[in-house]
Amino acid sequence: MWIYEHHNWPNFNWDVEALISKLADIRHRQGRVLGRMEGLGFEFEREASLNTLTNDVIKSSAIEGENLIPREVRSSIARRLGIDIAGLVPAGRDVESVVEMMLDATQQFSKPLTINRLFAWQAALFRTGRSGMHRITVGDWRTKESGPMQIVSGPIGREKVHFEAPNADRLEKEMQMFLDWFNDSHDMDPVLKAGIAHLWFVTIHPFEDGNGRIARAIGDMALARADGIADRFYSLSTQIASERKEYYDQLEKQQRGTLDITGWLEWFLDCLGQAFSNAETTIGNVLFKARLLGKINQRPVRERQRLIINRMLEDSFEGHIHTSKYAKLAKCSNDTALRDIQELKERGIFIQNTGGGRSTSYRLPDQVE
Repeated sequence: MWIYEHHNWPNFNWDVEALISKLADIRHRQGRVLGRMEGLGFEFEREASLNTLTNDVIKSSAIEGENLIPREVRSSIARRLGIDIAGLVPAGRDVESVVEMMLDATQQFSKPLTINRLFAWQAALFRTGRSGMHRITVGDWRTKESGPMQIVSGPIGREKVHFEAPNADRLEKEMQMFLDWFNDSHDMDPVLKAGIAHLWFVTIHPFEDGNGRIARAIGDMALARADGIADRFYSLSTQIASERKEYYDQLEKQQRGTLDITGWLEWFLDCLGQAFSNAETTIGNVLFKARLLGKINQRPVRERQRLIINRMLEDSFEGHIHTSKYAKLAKCSNDTALRDIQELKERGIFIQNTGGGRSTSYRLPDQVE
């Protein structure tokens, strides 16, 4: 029996006493993170928000098995928000589409969530009208002709059905109930509302594809309302991606269970709490960057050196820098790259790693004096 088959659907209930301490802890962490961000100053506050949004978009897609190019995501978000960063690159249509949806959800969080808005989000994700090689219904609810909407795993002939969504002929009524509830300003903690909205929407599963990413965008929209600001300083999708198997297990367990969603909300709050802990790391990285750039600005470096330093400060930068990698990124000769590296090493901006010869590599300092 699926959760939506219970006669009281969708009247969810939960154990307030079981959640109250977790919710209080979340609110405390939320206030601490937002307070620390305000102390960064406008420039670095926007940098932290850009990093968070970039991770959110990348990880939400990764949960569905779609790997986006981090630099394209970062560039797309920066352009749309008017943030001036070095090394902007063109972004592909798939990147632009998911960024468009996420920014509409978070930057326009105070606007009502409507059917047309959801249709636009889903259409943005599938501009070609196809999901992989299959043509799907885009910008509208799934239809009866598309057959049952099932989450299935396993080889053909031995499939396991993890979930089967409500029939297509129920979608208009189901979604109207959901949207009326989501847009209602009733007295419910907005953090809890984010968790309920995520579960409720993904259970209805109104589209042929894109439901997971849209559910997480709706959750982020509710969390933006909880924060009262459009800037994002913590990424729930990043934490969900790190707990991907548990995420799907929790959804399946709840969707096969009763309307008591205490277990799902406990997991959701724990996941959100870890996202706040990760945000503390992000803030630390931004503060480190602020101190490092402050040191550099006392005696400015060459433009290509600044480009490489900024690249190395990005979350998506992998490994260390070496001469040929520097030359490729800065579009210069190996001799020029070596001179630049030696200058930065002499100033203490680059630290040489152990090893020599062709394997010689460099990193940024762990702390700035």
